[in-house]
Amino acid sequence: MCPESVAVTGELARVRRLPGRSLRPYLGRLRRGPGDPTHRRVGATWFRSTLTPVGPALLRLDEGPELRAEAWGAGAEWVLDQLPDFLGDHDDPSEFRPDHPLLREAQRRAPGLRVGRTQLVWEAFAPAVIEQKVTGNEAYAGFRRLVRKFGEPAPGPAWVEGHPAHGMVCPPAPAGWARIPSWTWLKAGIEPARSRTIVAAAGRAGALERTLRAPDEADRRLQSLPGVGVWTSAEVRQRAHGDPDAWSDGDYHIPGVITLALVGEKLDNDAAREVLEPYRGHRYRVQQLVGVMGIWPERHGPRRTLPTHFPR
Repeated sequence: MCPESVAVTGELARVRRLPGRSLRPYLGRLRRGPGDPTHRRVGATWFRSTLTPVGPALLRLDEGPELRAEAWGAGAEWVLDQLPDFLGDHDDPSEFRPDHPLLREAQRRAPGLRVGRTQLVWEAFAPAVIEQKVTGNEAYAGFRRLVRKFGEPAPGPAWVEGHPAHGMVCPPAPAGWARIPSWTWLKAGIEPARSRTIVAAAGRAGALERTLRAPDEADRRLQSLPGVGVWTSAEVRQRAHGDPDAWSDGDYHIPGVITLALVGEKLDNDAAREVLEPYRGHRYRVQQLVGVMGIWPERHGPRRTLPTHFPR
């Protein structure tokens, strides 16, 4: 149960129990690289700037046995009201009983782990499209550049020189993404195929948000958009919808990580689908638990080089 909000020098604050739960699984998956202007970690404190349905907000979360949450801006009350869902209180893993020893060990290490949801579909959609078919570094650099240029300064202490949240930015609204000039997308390393997908979807942002009301239909509705496939849909549903089955199907790395963890060998995406089939309904939960164990295949050969044909 979420405690009542109280006014504290202009911001809203709440305290709730967080027994044995780390914030990293909930905020780490939202942060788009270490330089993400919308998410920042300073010690045991996380800052998150977001654009809620009622306006911008800056959220501060202090990790510990008791989680203290503070928020500023027009969307402050919204993000605090949404905090239980953000931390996965809606998620019910009671029917998930894995027989694999690695998954049981992961559950032992992270007993309170849940699949959280932001309930902000557009916020998850735009960066997911930017991350299509490129390296993480490429995608993060493009996202940083565009959000810093076209986003809105976060409220509250983000304006205060010397504060840990200084300079944080809320991501642009759909109309803001749609107004980005074509040459600016190119300078950010994002070719027309991806930018067109974002600009076209911006005109249907309201329909995207309505997928929250029909979670069973969310995948089909997302994939009905031009330029959106199974991977992009899953990345959105993991974050916005809290779908415990939305595993990263088609990802460059994740299938190999899952198969290495569960069968002892790095295999392809088709093999990962087969391995995960017995866990249907909880396949993203399995992906989360594999992540808890920190398993990653050894890398061989040269790193992929970043493209140089964009007018950076």
